[in-house]
Amino acid sequence: MAALWRQVAAVVGRGSRGAVHRWRSSMQARVVTSALAVGVVAVALLGGFLSSSVRDGLFERRVQQLDVEAGRSAAWVRDQFQSSPATSFAEVQALANTLVEPSRNGATGARGSMLLPAGDGPAAINGTFSFQGMVELVSPELEKATLDANRQVWQSVRIPASVTESGVDEPGVVFGAQVEVPTAGRYGLYTLYSLQPEQETLRFVQRTLLVGGFAILALIGIITWLVTRQAVTPVRRAAATAARLADGHLAERMPGKGYDEMATLARSFNEMAASLQDQIRRMEELSTAQRRFVSDVSHELRTPLTTIRIAGELIHASRDELDPVARRSAEVLQTQLDRFEELLADLLEISRFDAGAAVLDVEQCDLESIVFGVVDTATPLAERKGVFLSVTMPEEPAVADIDRRRVERILRNLVTNAIEHAEGKPVELTVGASPAAVAVVVRDHGIGMTPDEVAHVFDRFWRADPARARTTGGTGLGLAISLEDAHLHAGRLEAWGKPGHGASFRLTLPRRAGLSVEDPPLPLVPEARAMHGLPTGQIPVVLPAAGASPTAIPDLAEVPADPIPGASVPGPTTSGLEVRR
Repeated sequence: MAALWRQVAAVVGRGSRGAVHRWRSSMQARVVTSALAVGVVAVALLGGFLSSSVRDGLFERRVQQLDVEAGRSAAWVRDQFQSSPATSFAEVQALANTLVEPSRNGATGARGSMLLPAGDGPAAINGTFSFQGMVELVSPELEKATLDANRQVWQSVRIPASVTESGVDEPGVVFGAQVEVPTAGRYGLYTLYSLQPEQETLRFVQRTLLVGGFAILALIGIITWLVTRQAVTPVRRAAATAARLADGHLAERMPGKGYDEMATLARSFNEMAASLQDQIRRMEELSTAQRRFVSDVSHELRTPLTTIRIAGELIHASRDELDPVARRSAEVLQTQLDRFEELLADLLEISRFDAGAAVLDVEQCDLESIVFGVVDTATPLAERKGVFLSVTMPEEPAVADIDRRRVERILRNLVTNAIEHAEGKPVELTVGASPAAVAVVVRDHGIGMTPDEVAHVFDRFWRADPARARTTGGTGLGLAISLEDAHLHAGRLEAWGKPGHGASFRLTLPRRAGLSVEDPPLPLVPEARAMHGLPTGQIPVVLPAAGASPTAIPDLAEVPADPIPGASVPGPTTSGLEVRR
């Protein structure tokens, strides 16, 4: 039984959630339900008012009629007693028994009559009534008011089913008036009338009002649905057209006929879509021209650059024969030529990414060889900067289908940037692997980055501090190219930073080319014990893949205090290399 109730509750829950979702997602449903709710309240209030008015009118009119009839009956009974020649109590009792019958006392529409003696003296004759249950219908209040007042009084009563012809309780009214009985004194004459005909009339009116109310509500719902449909349908059509425009179908247009507001909306929407299409076409042409210009300029500059490099190398080779100023100029010329050549190569690579011409040359490689190759290349720079390098490798091989050249370029950019911004502090490389992905985390303990800097770190030609010189001759495109290389692998390149606590970059690649990466094998945020100086509640920012907007990651208080298994502890600040597994 409990399982059945749980199933019923689940079905009801799903149905209610579906109805709520439908109501929240449809403006037409909200308008119709709102109109019906207002209609229900209005019909209920109006129906209640009309029902009360009809009830009060029927009751008051019938009571007035019965008051007149009961008054005539009481006057006739008084006349009969006064004109009666009866002198003995037995004769008076017989007369009273006759006069309490409604058919005899003129109250032809009454259910019954009754004579009760006054309570202030001994009764000369017994009380008489037309039926046994009549006595219970006269309350002490009505009896007292009848004997104390010099006029006729009445009281509403409910006639029990045991004394009614229909077998159900009926509403009624009892009229009381004083009569003077010969030789017996004051008595109260009580006449009972049934209001069942008026009750039936009231029920008929209420049923009519109820049916009319439902009909009005149905009419309100239908009219509201039709009106909102005329207004909502063009809006839905506009939403569908806008969605197709957003999907790239720039030739999509709204059908519009007539001269009403909706037709004006359709024409305005179509004009806007045409304008957007024209602007997008112009922007695409401009973007194509810009990419072609960058590519053509890069290619065209290679020939003069080659000539300038040959001349520069000749001058650089003969620098010892030159005076100190010319020798320094020859060295600066050689350095800037190297940087110029790197910039041209990066511009060509960026233009290939923009044109969608970049392709992968996939092969199965172990990240260990790539990481050590990058570290060997960066060791001279680390020695000049006084930076200690450490590498942590997993126990199992980190093998994946990758483009070796592109992954090596990504890691070289990350390691070079880490060394440049480490401020002489250690730089750690950690390699991790899982059944579905491999990852490399490059961590430095230098100046770090703010959340806003993390959000822009992969932008082209962006610098955290524009006034800071590029001592290693960077082009400003390295991280942008690295991000494109990671996306080309269907991988992710993410960044984290905290001013004064360094930065961390994580490259995650799928083991099989083209598969998506769901759960990276290494955390991006450093362990909590290495970040003990971070204020409580500080939320670092991670830049997601595909250039999305920055999103918050869990508070560092939730990061386990234990270090990453196999991770190296920052070593001395002298240059060197440490490898751990």
